Amino acid sequence: MTETASVNCAQPTPRARFQDQHPGLFYLDPDERDELAAYLKNAGFLSMDEQVQSVTRAGDGNMNCTVRVTTRPRSFIVKQSRPWVAKYPQFDAPWDRALREIEFYQLVTGQPGVADRMPRLLHADRAARLMVIEDLGASKDLSGIYRGATLNLDTVDTLADYLSRLHLDFRGQPARHPLPNREMRALNHAHIFEIPLEANNGLALDDLLPGLGAAADRLRSDLDYVSTVRRLGAEVYLADGDTLVHGDFFPGSFLETPAGPKVIDPEFACFGRSEVDGGMFLAHLLLGAQPPGIAARFLKRYRPPADHDVNVMLQLAGIEVMRRLIGYAQLPLACGLEERRSLLRRSRDLVLHPSLDLILAS
Repeated sequence: MTETASVNCAQPTPRARFQDQHPGLFYLDPDERDELAAYLKNAGFLSMDEQVQSVTRAGDGNMNCTVRVTTRPRSFIVKQSRPWVAKYPQFDAPWDRALREIEFYQLVTGQPGVADRMPRLLHADRAARLMVIEDLGASKDLSGIYRGATLNLDTVDTLADYLSRLHLDFRGQPARHPLPNREMRALNHAHIFEIPLEANNGLALDDLLPGLGAAADRLRSDLDYVSTVRRLGAEVYLADGDTLVHGDFFPGSFLETPAGPKVIDPEFACFGRSEVDGGMFLAHLLLGAQPPGIAARFLKRYRPPADHDVNVMLQLAGIEVMRRLIGYAQLPLACGLEERRSLLRRSRDLVLHPSLDLILAS
């Protein structure tokens, strides 16, 4: 999940800051079980005799406070956005991201091939930017591909089918169901298209891996590459469109469940360009060193909208590879310096000379 752009220098605790900025609104604290139980009962989500057995943190996401609540006899997920990044309270983030996620869930409710591949929205408190969603169980995401795991073909087919339905079934709806999500898109735009290519962005790449800084500097000095990345960010990523886009379609947003993969965390969702989701997915197949047959299977199965531009999708894939290697949103990659240099060269080729061969070659 992406981190953020501006630094908040306030010193009070996160709870004190939240309550000072938003008096009277509920603040989700994983350590305050009784407080959460009382809130859920007052909201009518829990019956008065339903007892909360446990509250534990759910997932490894950075952006939001997310907990699993167990009662007798059910469990569910409670998720709240703050006006900052939950894991790094010194970094501001759009508080309304929870509203956009709620709107997405409400929009896709009941849609075959989409809603049944996501958790159900059970309760929404728009004032407190809080939602209760279905618990999919103690499921792992698919980030194991960065450490040697290989996606199975059934999973690839399911994800391609989900993306096809998402991109096709909501065409023509932006006027009736606007979801511009401009604040979150601006945040992500900065961390994908701008910050990684800034020389003095505050990220010490050589502390992550000696030699990575020099590799990043070589790419940053390529003016054709940088200008093309900037143009695509402005003209494609930030452009409004007619396609409902998930916006964060990568292995961290896919959970393995007994019913097959499920897709979570649509907080970057918007009506935009289909190439954003497809490009991101292909980029992570490269970053996860997946066999070329995985990408081929996805491209064969995925059914894009009529205005989908394959070359733009490939260019966005190259940019996502770059930002995950030299930007703030680092991944738990097992590969070393030479593999990362090779991926950065692949990024340049995809951006400047997009070709399916660059995805499908071993």
